[in-house]
Order: sequence, then structure tokens, then C-alpha cells
Amino acid sequence: MGDISESARLDALRQLDLLDTPASESFDRITRMASQIFGLPIAAVSLTDKDRQWFKSRVGVAHQSIPRDRAPCAEVAERREPVVVEDIRADAFYAQSVLAGTGARFYAGAPLITREGHGLGALCVIGVEPRTATELEMSALRDLAAMVMAQIELQHAFGRVDPISKLANRNQFLDDLADLERDTPGEQRVAVLVDLARTDQIDGIVRVLGSGHLDQLVREAARTVRERLERSTLYHVAATQFAFVLPPDYDAEQGVALLTARLAEARATSSSRFVTTSVIGVVPFMAGSTAPADVLRTLHGAAQDARLQESGVSIHSYRVDDAHQRRFRLLQDFGEALEQPDGQLRIVVQPRVALATGRCVAAEALLRWRHPELGEIAPGEFVPIIEQSAAVRGLTEWVLHRALAQLAEWQREGVRIPLSINVSASNLEEGNFAERVVEALRAHDVAPEMIELEVTESAAMKHAGRAVEQLRRLSAAGITLAIDDFGTGYSSLAYLQQLPVDVIKIDQSFIRAMDAGEREQALVRSMVAVGEALRCRVVAEGIESEGAAELLHAMGCDEGQGYHFSRPLPVEAFAAWITQAGTELTRPHADT
Repeated sequence: MGDISESARLDALRQLDLLDTPASESFDRITRMASQIFGLPIAAVSLTDKDRQWFKSRVGVAHQSIPRDRAPCAEVAERREPVVVEDIRADAFYAQSVLAGTGARFYAGAPLITREGHGLGALCVIGVEPRTATELEMSALRDLAAMVMAQIELQHAFGRVDPISKLANRNQFLDDLADLERDTPGEQRVAVLVDLARTDQIDGIVRVLGSGHLDQLVREAARTVRERLERSTLYHVAATQFAFVLPPDYDAEQGVALLTARLAEARATSSSRFVTTSVIGVVPFMAGSTAPADVLRTLHGAAQDARLQESGVSIHSYRVDDAHQRRFRLLQDFGEALEQPDGQLRIVVQPRVALATGRCVAAEALLRWRHPELGEIAPGEFVPIIEQSAAVRGLTEWVLHRALAQLAEWQREGVRIPLSINVSASNLEEGNFAERVVEALRAHDVAPEMIELEVTESAAMKHAGRAVEQLRRLSAAGITLAIDDFGTGYSSLAYLQQLPVDVIKIDQSFIRAMDAGEREQALVRSMVAVGEALRCRVVAEGIESEGAAELLHAMGCDEGQGYHFSRPLPVEAFAAWITQAGTELTRPHADT
């Protein structure tokens, strides 16, 4: 179990306020039942603390706790599944355990798992003779463990009524959905979530008017929604969110329309009508096929989508949900990909050509990701996701060091071609980014002029003052700087003049549009003129034909990049590509 999950598990255990509490008959009753079902003298509700197994309930055990090390109940908590040791003395791992020293020979334990998936410990039975456990016995032990968890939640952990609204809360909503799953499997139902306000609106209310005003808003809304529900229970599932499930024979569209109208009426007279925006998320589901937690999760997603709709109502789309699930999975899995030096991630390079001579004068390093299960992930899909997360620093560091290592290798092979590397807006916000780049150059023994850092126009515009400062430090270190995707960021010429950039790369969308007519060509021509006025080399991206290359050269564009010259190449093929192409690149080159 990783440090983070173990920390969360221990935190969940402590929040339940169970450790070192007096014995309880409600737990002892279940423990005695486990002992009787197995016909064994020892049974316990064992909680896995940081370094001990503490017994909330015990039968046939004199001591209150034992060390966690080599305790089978710890394994149950970590694995979150039943464990059976038929002969402790014959087991290589547990033979030297404290439990074995007490004379115990048989062990069976079922996990105690919270709703969030944390393993708290085990309901266990212990015998002094080796034996097996039948499936019937283990089924009973699992049922009893579930009863223990129900008792824990009921007595020590979670209430079932929200103190503000006096409505059933989120835990009750999930339990009732589970009951629905059990009682009417296959039945089509519709869940609805009412979200009273955006997070920033809630913060504003509390900051200006105080939490009491927010509580009053919640009580008013609860009353309004409840008045419109005939045969549905209303649940208070989050600070300003309410949920309910419509009856199976109810017209969902009509019901939501009535509720929307009633909320609008109530909002018109509410003291918070000018500072809150209510929306409604709707999720059709089939009892038994969708887990309760997933129903609630998709309700939250539908409510978020509703904030993008003029009507303020959104019906859950499983297609959209799949896309969100994929985005989240890519974000989670990218961290693991970064930790595998020669695994999922790799760089490819795309040559850049001087349009006047056809000579390859530089190349761009591009990141590629081959996911072990999802296959090749397009950069246009995963890079924007990572750039909006804390993982962006790791992404840039990985590409920078891999590109510098490749440059060093090419230098040893006699190939001296500068390599450009993409930098995100977040990197420019890092106070020591320029210094880290210089340190990386020294570490790989690569001269500063051998790399070019590309920053998108929009990234350079974001936090402009800090961006200019970082770019000036990089430029002072002798590193070439480029504005990528030029033309898409709407920056002013006055601002561009402040940037110490050497290269302007015209976005490929403008290059590919040149075939449309003179107006589109005039736009590109003006961009080339801007680059010249700023005394920058101008590079055209996305060149796919000889005609486009010739036209751009006639406009005064300095360099070009695109499929006309070469698609992105594996790094090991780049040197061979240059040798095969020679110094004159006057025709398209196929994929390698």
C-alpha cells in the first residue's frame, strides 16, 4: 500500500473515532456470532493502526492489541479481501508471527471496508488446530464483516441527516440507491440533482454575508424543491446540492420542467437571486447496472454541464462521461509514464528547412506516448490535459533532458543540428525555470545555441511580466527563443517588441489556408513582414506541397516545416535521414 493511500486509510480510521474506545455489545454480538458459525474459540473485530492491531471487540482473547507486523489482519486491510491461513505454523511468512507464538494455527478474516474503499481491518476467527474454511463459512464471515461496517458507520462515523436542511444526507442517498439496486434490478429510473450556486458564488456569499446567510439559502431551497416532490425522497448530498430519484412511472421531462419553473419563481423572490445561479443535472440509469457512487458522480457531471446550457438543465451523456473518464485516466497514468525512463514516452523529431537552400537547419522535438493499454495517444489529446495540471513541470523536464541527451549523442556522431523544445505557460511562471534549463545544458554538456525554446503566443501573453523576465534570462544565457503558433494569440506588436525572441513560427492553420485565395495569402504575407520588422527568422509550419514552399519563399519566409519535407522521425532515424537527403531537400520525404 503506497504512502499516500496508507495515510488516507489511517486518517479514515482516526475520523471514525474507534481506536481505544470501550467495548460495545453491538460489536460483541457480531463477534460471538462469527465464533459460533466457525465453531472456533477466538474471534475479533481487529482494526489496523499504524503499528498495531487493536481489537474493538474480542472473544477468547485476553490482550487488547498485538503488533501489526506479520499480523494476518493487516494483510486483510491492505488487500481489502478475505484471507485464510489454514496452518499458521506451516506458513513461511506467519510462522514467526506473534499470533503463531500464542499457539494459533488457523486464521480466517474478512475485510472491513469504508464506503471510500479504505481497509480498516478485519473481522477474524482463529483456531488452535489447522483446518480449512468452507465457502459457506466465508460467505457468512463476509456478511458479518459488512454488518460490522454498518454498525461502525451508524454509531461512530456518519450521521444520516444533514443538520442544516434536516434532510437525509449523501450517505443515506447512496444506501437507498444500493437498496434500489437490490430490490428492483433492471428497473429504469431517473436521478436528478439541483445545484444552487457555483463555487465562486458560494464563496462570495460566505465572505460578504456570512455562513448563516448561506444556511438560510439552503433551507429555503430545500423547502422549495420538497414542495414539488410527490413520491420522492429529497437528499442533501453536498453543501448546496440536493438529489432525488423520480418514481418509475413518472414523466421525467415534465417533472424537471415543473421543478425548473418552481426554482425560477422562488429565485425571483430570494434575497440571493442576483448572486446565485441554479442548475439541474439529470441522469437516467438502470438499477443494478450502475453503482450508486457512479450515479452520484454522473449527477455532479450533468450539473456542471448544465452550467454551459442556456436552459440550465443537462441530461447526462454517457459519451461525454466516457471522454471525461478518459481525460482523467490519462492525467493519472501520465505520472507513471514519466517514471519509466525507457518505457511509454519517447521523442520524435521533425526537420526544419531553409526555404532558400533546401538545407536542414534545425529540428523540433515532439513528445509521443504509447499507453500500455490504450495504445498511441495523440499529442493533441494528452498534452493540453497535462499542461493544465501539476504534471506539466515533469513533462517539460522529461522532454528537455531527453532532447539534450539526444543532442549530445548526435554531437558524438558528428551531427550538429539545433533542436527546438516546446515550453508551456506554466513553465514561464516557475521562478527558477531559466536556471534549471541552464543547469540541464551543463549536465549534458550541450552548448546553449544548440537548443531553441518554443513558447506559444498565448503562453507569452499569460502573466506577461513574468514571462518576459524568464525569456530575458534564457536569452541572456545564449538560448534561442521562438514564438510558436504565431497569429493565434492576438498579441499586440507593442508587446511582441518587448520579447527577446529570435524566431516566429506562423501557425500551420494559416499556411494550409493559403490555397483558399489571395486574402489568405495576404494574411500570411503580413505575418512574414511582421517577423522581418521584429528582426526575427520566420518559420512556416504545416507546409505540405512544393507550391506552398515556393510561395512562402517568394514572400520572404526564411524556413519551413511540414510533411512536404518530412514527417516526424524516430530519433535513431534522423541522422540517417539527413545522410540520405543530403544537404538539398527539394522533394518530399516518406515516413521512416
